[in-house]
Amino acid sequence: MSDPSPSVPLRRLPPLNALRAFEAAARHLSITDAAKELAVTSGAVSQQIRLLEDHAGGPLFNRDGRNVVLTDLGGELYPILRAGFEHLQRAANLVYRPAGRRLLTIAAPPSFTAKWLAPRLAHFTAAHPEIEVWISADAQPSDVAGGRVDVAIRYGRGAYPDLKVEHLLAADVLPICSPALLNGQDAPKAPEDLLRQTLIHTRPSDFEESYPDWPQWFAARGVANAETGAGVRVDQCAIAIETAAHGRGVALAPRALVAGDLARGRLVIPFADGLLKTELAYYLVTRKSNAPESVRKFVRWLTDEATHPDEWLDEL
Repeated sequence: MSDPSPSVPLRRLPPLNALRAFEAAARHLSITDAAKELAVTSGAVSQQIRLLEDHAGGPLFNRDGRNVVLTDLGGELYPILRAGFEHLQRAANLVYRPAGRRLLTIAAPPSFTAKWLAPRLAHFTAAHPEIEVWISADAQPSDVAGGRVDVAIRYGRGAYPDLKVEHLLAADVLPICSPALLNGQDAPKAPEDLLRQTLIHTRPSDFEESYPDWPQWFAARGVANAETGAGVRVDQCAIAIETAAHGRGVALAPRALVAGDLARGRLVIPFADGLLKTELAYYLVTRKSNAPESVRKFVRWLTDEATHPDEWLDEL
């Protein structure tokens, strides 16, 4: 099915109830469960789906007794509708947001969000219940200047023209692995010993800048011509960290992102002399214009968390 033209007038939209019935039935792959969710009868859901099929000019489901399976047409339509209803829900949240509650949009790299920001965010929301925080975990640079987000965390060298940029955290990396990897005769005791382990490689798609890799790390440790090509490859640092925590190898990760796992004992550092300094860092980016109070509160909180990075670990 071709993409609908943006010039199609709104009067050509199919009935909203029919779209809702189809989306619910496609999500559950069940007419009965869709009916329960929408608080109507199964017959009413089936009737709305037939109405939408009349508009679409073909079946959206293949029916096999009580089970339903999406047709090719239904499979194309469902993800578009699901995204559309999610956007409508976000709009409804704005409309019915309590008076005086301010929406704050944050953009940050996925791994930074998962391993550093998310574990701390409850502190901010508890201190500022009047501010509703939405986070976009995106590896691509966010539109701060254009106003699509209020605050962004960027991984790079800090050269972001026409924006207010503050250094937040160093991104120096070190090798990490499961404690189980340090048991036994093959436990690594020196940098070159890691060449006998499975190396976990992170590709740079998780970052705006090139990520420090194993060849750089071994060269900094004085291990020449290290053969590091084999191993496991993942596309996000958080996945590399979790892969290492489950005993699948040794990963390089920013020290700031693994503090919690090190404190809990999920991860360990194979040996003391493992830190690789880098010119890259995490930066706090906002617009140069006067920021609203909600942004100023978040920036103050975030910089304080970065200044005292380990205090939250006492709660573990």
